[in-house]
Amino acid sequence: MNDSQPYDLIVLGAGVVGITTAYWAMRAGLSVAVIDRHPHAALQTSFANGGQISIGYAEPWANPRMPAKIFKWLFSKDSPLVFRPRLDWQQWRWIAGFLSQCRASASERNLIRIVELALHSRRKLREIRELEHIDHAHRQLGIIRFYRSQRELDSVRRAADLIQNHGCPCEVIGVERILEIEPTFHNHAHQLAGGVYTPQDESGDTHRFTQQLAANCSQRGVDFFYNTRATALLQTASDGIRAVETRSTDGYDEIEARHIAICLGVDSAPFLRPYGIDLNLYPVKGYSVSIPFGNSGGSPTVALIDDGYKLVYSNLGDHLRVAGTGELGGYRRDLDRHRCRGIIERVKEIFPDAGDFHHSRFWTDLRPATPSNVPYLGGSRYPNLWLNTGHGTLGWTLSAGSGDRLVSRILKSPGL
Repeated sequence: MNDSQPYDLIVLGAGVVGITTAYWAMRAGLSVAVIDRHPHAALQTSFANGGQISIGYAEPWANPRMPAKIFKWLFSKDSPLVFRPRLDWQQWRWIAGFLSQCRASASERNLIRIVELALHSRRKLREIRELEHIDHAHRQLGIIRFYRSQRELDSVRRAADLIQNHGCPCEVIGVERILEIEPTFHNHAHQLAGGVYTPQDESGDTHRFTQQLAANCSQRGVDFFYNTRATALLQTASDGIRAVETRSTDGYDEIEARHIAICLGVDSAPFLRPYGIDLNLYPVKGYSVSIPFGNSGGSPTVALIDDGYKLVYSNLGDHLRVAGTGELGGYRRDLDRHRCRGIIERVKEIFPDAGDFHHSRFWTDLRPATPSNVPYLGGSRYPNLWLNTGHGTLGWTLSAGSGDRLVSRILKSPGL
């Protein structure tokens, strides 16, 4: 613990976004502390997510095709998106914001912003891997988004062109090309109409990456306060933040800092609301299934996205990670076994020999989503309080670049 003087930066949250933020701050020579209520890094949203660094999946969920799809999905218990209405004005405000972002002009603007940040993030993620020698089941074989109908495939050509034109190689491909890249589709090629292939996209285990990067940060001087909950921000008379009040098994404490970065995921909005910062950020529950490999060799090697069912597939070395779906229903994290079985059935339809389904491990958590899918990244009403949250389904994709950009802004601010 740094008892003699305030830290340069306190990072609240030890998921992949918080740890990459701490890493770049440490690399810049700042004294850094990370506070998280869990006993280790990456034990919440970063624990068992889809595992894809996917610029090709940058098109926001809020796009012109989505309102009609949502209307259809509302009447299906097995739909990829479930809406559970609540007497919560934050939920309804988020929905109104989401629908407003479905306009073509807004959707394209948001896509371009996400692609630009994602490209920067991929460069910074590769830099971290090269410098820190992190082993996290990394694969750089590209990602295929596959479609079952020609109509759906045709509907994404505009987004694919935008992604290509803004620096990410992206091509619409036919079934034969899909089979060349991922032969395990061969018994079910008749179900496919084609796909979108982004050859430079990647996959890897977010949990392993984040924990190893946190360990490297700790060895190089970053202080970690695990099993510690941030309970309040303590203000100065000049409208800044001087310290974070914390609670742990040792009781309450105050940790002082010149700057504070909020990387709390879905908890960011309720945490900040008492301080006059009202983020339009709402939790979207996602599920994942980890399927251990059997002896059949029937699991895909290349990372995949089933856009019709909003599922992603990532080969993580000794198991297949399948993640997706979305529930808009508040902050409950309970595991719906029906949803888990639904994911398993979708996998078996295409990859019946993918692995040992009987020993599958299920997981769920809450993604911090903004209506536009563009995260909150930058300053706040307080001169030394910074936001890095709201990355939705793209936290792994955007984390390294978000952390780098936020630290660059902090370094240019007064007080360091």
